[in-house]
Amino acid sequence: MPPPRTRERALRHRLAELRGPEVPAKALDARALAALAANPGCRRRAILDGAGVNKAALAGALGSPSAFGQSQFALVRGNAFEAKVKADGGTELLRLAHEKLDRGSEPPADAHVPDLTAQGPRGRTARTELALREAAEEPGAWTLLDHPMLALDVAGSPAFLEPDAVVVHPDGSWTVVEIKSFPMLDGAADPAKVGAAARQAAVYVLALEEVAARLESTPRVRHRVLLVCPKDFSNLPTASAVDVRKQRAVTARQLARLTRIEEIADALPEGVCFSPELPAEELTRAVESVPATYAPECLSACELAFHCRDRSRADGAVTSLGRPVRAELGGLTTVEDVLAAARGEAGDPDDPAVAALRRAAALRAEALGTAAREVAPCP
Repeated sequence: MPPPRTRERALRHRLAELRGPEVPAKALDARALAALAANPGCRRRAILDGAGVNKAALAGALGSPSAFGQSQFALVRGNAFEAKVKADGGTELLRLAHEKLDRGSEPPADAHVPDLTAQGPRGRTARTELALREAAEEPGAWTLLDHPMLALDVAGSPAFLEPDAVVVHPDGSWTVVEIKSFPMLDGAADPAKVGAAARQAAVYVLALEEVAARLESTPRVRHRVLLVCPKDFSNLPTASAVDVRKQRAVTARQLARLTRIEEIADALPEGVCFSPELPAEELTRAVESVPATYAPECLSACELAFHCRDRSRADGAVTSLGRPVRAELGGLTTVEDVLAAARGEAGDPDDPAVAALRRAAALRAEALGTAAREVAPCP
């Protein structure tokens, strides 16, 4: 078996071939990882994300453009708010961390903000780990890491992640900070947006735990993250402590279930390429050579969702109706199979799903017959 570094170089070369010649890789961020972990059975998304394929450009080339993503206005507003929160060496951010997470410690004063500048993602990852090690070896002070770089192994390939900030507390523990531009009204924010932020922060927590495990002292990574948002309708920052233990456990379990990227790449036909520059027919064949696991939840998380939905509907797959429906139908994988089982034309009568479908079909026929008799005109 080739040594790990040789295998890694071979995998990087293979993924570059899949991406297309001279096509820059799109970085796999925490938001994409959270979405990938939510659908671990989708080999298509795993290989496209692993190869750094720009799925938005790919969807457009396939004729199914996606509206997924943030508007330019939202990005500008978010960047301005983050700069405000981190102004003056992160004074306001550290005050919120002390107030919401660590009231028992000394208030942050003269906090250390290390320089994390380095060449490339690997260099920044090493510089971040060094800064965390130095902070852990000198407890008793507050440290703020602004946009650190973390690495997380995903299906055998490293993903480089950049949280908004990481705070090192005086006791040596670490906290992930998420800065979002959606408001907190009367101390509460939109639950759906908070949930998405929690899933994203859980990915950072997992990456930080890998760093902590490599240190001699093994600092504690806190499972309550700091979510910083604008207060009410102002631009003033406020914060809330969000427990991400559930999201962390789910994400860790789902990432562990991902098929290793090299296994998916090895199973692809020779010469397959996902470059958006290819003709539409050739590109469609390449994408269809990798199986997808579509579910309606993909519409809010994946740029290829519209393309996969069209294919799923054309194939009559029951997954297009949602995972709960798919789970209830057992071995019936297509809408045609379901209808045939309900009509008594196919299926094992002892199968609970088939029996339930036939009962439902009988009740429907009975209800329609009763309704027809009640509305029938008198002779």
